Amino acid sequence: MDLIETVQRLAAALAIGILVGVVRGWQEREHRDDGIRRAGVRTFGLAGLLGGLAGHLHALTGPVMPAVLLALFGGAVTFVRLREVEIVEDFSLAGVTAALAVFVLGAIAVSGDMEIAGAGAVAVAIVLAARRSAHAFLEKITWLELRAALVLLAMTLIALPLLPNRTIDPWDALNPFELWLLTVMIALISCTGYAAIRIAGPSRGIVFAGAAGGLASSTATTLSFARFAAKAPDNARRLAAGAIIAGALSAGRVAIIGGALAPQLIRPLGLAMAPVVVIFLVAAWLLIRRSQSGAKTPGLNLDNPLDLAGVLRFGALLGGVTLASRLLLDWLGAGTLYLVAAVSGLVDVDAITLSTARLAGGEVTAGTAAAAILLAVAVNMVTKAVLALAAGGRGYGMPLAVVTGLGVLGGAAGLALQQILPGS
Repeated sequence: MDLIETVQRLAAALAIGILVGVVRGWQEREHRDDGIRRAGVRTFGLAGLLGGLAGHLHALTGPVMPAVLLALFGGAVTFVRLREVEIVEDFSLAGVTAALAVFVLGAIAVSGDMEIAGAGAVAVAIVLAARRSAHAFLEKITWLELRAALVLLAMTLIALPLLPNRTIDPWDALNPFELWLLTVMIALISCTGYAAIRIAGPSRGIVFAGAAGGLASSTATTLSFARFAAKAPDNARRLAAGAIIAGALSAGRVAIIGGALAPQLIRPLGLAMAPVVVIFLVAAWLLIRRSQSGAKTPGLNLDNPLDLAGVLRFGALLGGVTLASRLLLDWLGAGTLYLVAAVSGLVDVDAITLSTARLAGGEVTAGTAAAAILLAVAVNMVTKAVLALAAGGRGYGMPLAVVTGLGVLGGAAGLALQQILPGS
């Protein structure tokens, strides 16, 4: 490289150290009165520049001199840190690690890719700046939440790559990779809803509680609100509004998942689900306006962010629905898909949505697939309305039943409109 490029790269190495030094120095402001001089802008800036010079030496002399410089620098930083620990009982290694990272990034900026080095410096600065937030997060997180995150990561990064990405049955229906991937997607949506509830809390109000519950499980939300309504009938109307919001989010989620998996479903499924979502949201707004002010906000009983047994049951259900759909289609024709959708809707709408989306454009038309998904959603909504009446009483269940009927009619009208529009 020529002189100008060398100077530019050394300047980038210096800038990397200064960036990290600014963050580190800002964090150590509270310790200025303890008599200890800590590494800040100058120290980290020089560390980055030293790393840059080591990177330049690599091009001139080979890897030996840069390695020696890194060892000497690491030893010096560690020695100073040990002496500091003897004076103030602070056993953190973040400063030592950051200094070594700055040295290496400075070397990369000169001898490698400056963009990678710059991105690494920003990442180091963000990690250092997030110290308090990270500590506060660790104090709040529970073992169940940590376990759920680890299980979800294991499902995604360990189990998923091991599964074959091809069908393994004689009917060409079951793809283990796709089934597990879709199972992970549903688990991730549930964890996202749980996290939203944990971060904002139920005190945010019935609207947020219903929306978050719709992302996690609209059926669980409906039953949770039903139990609360049975104990506090005066809140039944507001609770019904929350359950209706959960249903609206659930219907919207079905449309998004179906359209994402099968783009040809975007139009028919969108026209079918849009009236359902609009009717539900308008009804919820009217119920909230007419409800008594000052009613209590219910808590959602979602103490387990990831029910592993439930996730595995969903995977088994998804596989069963997929296989049953394919077999019935092969044996009896496309008309039996509606029977499968209706039966599946009694239990869950996600499984039939995912399995039907795979069939759209192939074994069945997009319109038939959208009609089957709408049928499953309608059966599921009716089931929830019946459960609401049984568990929460008339004050809670009747609004859900009426809105469910209107939503089913609206969805059917939207699907019929799709059939008569040009290009259908």
